[in-house]
Amino acid sequence: MMALPQRVRIVEVGPRDGLQNEPGELGIETRIGLVERLTGTGLAYIEAGSFVSPKWVPKMAGSGELLKRLHRGAGVTYAALTPNLRGLEDALASDADEVAVFAAASETFSERNINCSVAESLARFEPVLQRAREAGVPVRGYLSTVIACPYEGDVPAERVAELADQLYRMGCREISLGDTIGRGTPGSVTRMIESVAQRVPVEHLAVHFHDTYGQALANILASLQLGIGVVDAAVAGLGGCPYAAGASGNVATEDVVYMMEGLGIETGIDFPRLCQTGAWITEQLGRSNQSRAGQAWLAAQGQAADG
Repeated sequence: MMALPQRVRIVEVGPRDGLQNEPGELGIETRIGLVERLTGTGLAYIEAGSFVSPKWVPKMAGSGELLKRLHRGAGVTYAALTPNLRGLEDALASDADEVAVFAAASETFSERNINCSVAESLARFEPVLQRAREAGVPVRGYLSTVIACPYEGDVPAERVAELADQLYRMGCREISLGDTIGRGTPGSVTRMIESVAQRVPVEHLAVHFHDTYGQALANILASLQLGIGVVDAAVAGLGGCPYAAGASGNVATEDVVYMMEGLGIETGIDFPRLCQTGAWITEQLGRSNQSRAGQAWLAAQGQAADG
């Protein structure tokens, strides 16, 4: 067990991974407003959109326009998901600072989610990574179902380690390990990360937890104790997983930042402004705010906490 890091980088995935799985519809102006409000909180990395075909993910339509129209913050990375070469070219044309590819550790989940086998998905990424290298744009790799799959059950840690290693060797600068259905506990997460870290340097790993079973913060703490220094989160706990019945949203950024502050870990994020942003976006969506820390802070300020 390592000492806790002095600083943790939060990767804000709400505008992409969060919104694409929300039932409410948002126009491009509101999506731009969300990214700009998040920029104002001090977040240094925001996943702003996705260049998946609008036929498959209609809520991410207009991501190119969003990236072009943003008032960007100095030193902030604005990233986008790019599943194929066409998506990458569109992202490059929109001045995305970084792109991401998405694979699964479960064959059935891969087939249901992106309509191909795991091996086929990795083969599709090869030209994307090559073109990104030519353009000088870093690539992040997402690996989902790293603990369990909604169709196959528990996923072996060795399988996760093997695929994370492949993504790393292909050129992904960072691998985000995603507990897609929120089944992980500190024990299973520790075993998984220890296995992956035997193949991929821990400084190139990130974690991505859903809070379906209420374990996300505990799992993040366990990850920090193993040397992880990058955590994915979504403001107000936005999102879910349409391919995983019962999966709740991503761990709320407000809850993560509150815990980090309590541990004396720097994030560079303005907690009150983050809570206000969570209240604003949930009001736009007409849904409840899933951040416990955010709701508590808003209530203490006499502000609406339920969106």
